[in-house]
Amino acid sequence: MTSISEAKVAFLATNGFEDSELTSPWQAITGAGATATMVSPASDEITGKNGHVQAVDVPVADASADDFDALVLPGGVVNADHLRMDGPSAGFARAFFEQSKPVGVICHGAWILIEAGVVEGRTMTSYPSLATDLRNAGAAWVDEEVVVDAGLVSSRKPDDLPAFNTKLIEEIGEGKHRAQHA
Repeated sequence: MTSISEAKVAFLATNGFEDSELTSPWQAITGAGATATMVSPASDEITGKNGHVQAVDVPVADASADDFDALVLPGGVVNADHLRMDGPSAGFARAFFEQSKPVGVICHGAWILIEAGVVEGRTMTSYPSLATDLRNAGAAWVDEEVVVDAGLVSSRKPDDLPAFNTKLIEEIGEGKHRAQHA
């Protein structure tokens, strides 16, 4: 396993996230020694669609990509829909691409990246219902459990989490990727 013990990883989510798509990568990241930080437009805590409650560490309005080495975007229809309509959240996500930092996205989280304007020319996957949205935004969509494109790690659904977590840790361990750009 790649050492990421010095890494600081932001998780961006709000109410309605897919519980396992937050908790599984969080456990993988912290288990590998990295520090995970919950960033959200919500102020105190957020609740997943199945009831997992997660404390918010930093409001997105106060967060800066400068303070982190990587970003993880859990899915969940409600979560992703709210975040893509929140300017500070889309801007926060875009900043990771502008700084060539690794980003992991799963399921409906890709909506946030479409809104951030960072998917054109990228190969990625998502929950199948987003395939047309991603293609319309200029991405090459593929139906695979995990896709890595120059520091962008994407997956489709909770069943893909083991492969997603492995590749996410690998990409964070590699650090910045010159081809990761906005």
